[in-house]
Amino acid sequence: MRVTVAVDARNGDAAGASDDLYQWLRQDPDLRGFVRREAAAAPPGGAMGALGELIALLLAPGGPTAALGAAVVVWLQSRRGNQTVTITLPDGTQVVVSSEKVRGLTAEGTSELAERVAAALRQERNPQGTRDTAEDDSRVGPSREAG
Repeated sequence: MRVTVAVDARNGDAAGASDDLYQWLRQDPDLRGFVRREAAAAPPGGAMGALGELIALLLAPGGPTAALGAAVVVWLQSRRGNQTVTITLPDGTQVVVSSEKVRGLTAEGTSELAERVAAALRQERNPQGTRDTAEDDSRVGPSREAG
């Protein structure tokens, strides 16, 4: 399964944030062999600009989704300011993790959030048939790209 990761840094340094996350993922022994850099596609007409560089991961089914979820959450906790990481699955589903308020999460809260991200990446469904969306100290939620 090929997933892509994009960073939206509200301070305007998306390229620097993307590079930092890439280096962070490369340091994780469970992920380093799966992480690649990839140029973003040209923005559609009328868009303000490209996202910059994407991070691509080639994960086997049932691969290290827990490691990716944990790495993204902990990386966001280590950053200053508000940033958003968008993980796009092969079917176009997006898992969005925002750094708003994650710095104050307890170890248990961090672990629970990482597990929710991993579950969303595995496309696990809750009993109502929809994926879990966090409404507490951080935001995690899948969405479908329009168009």
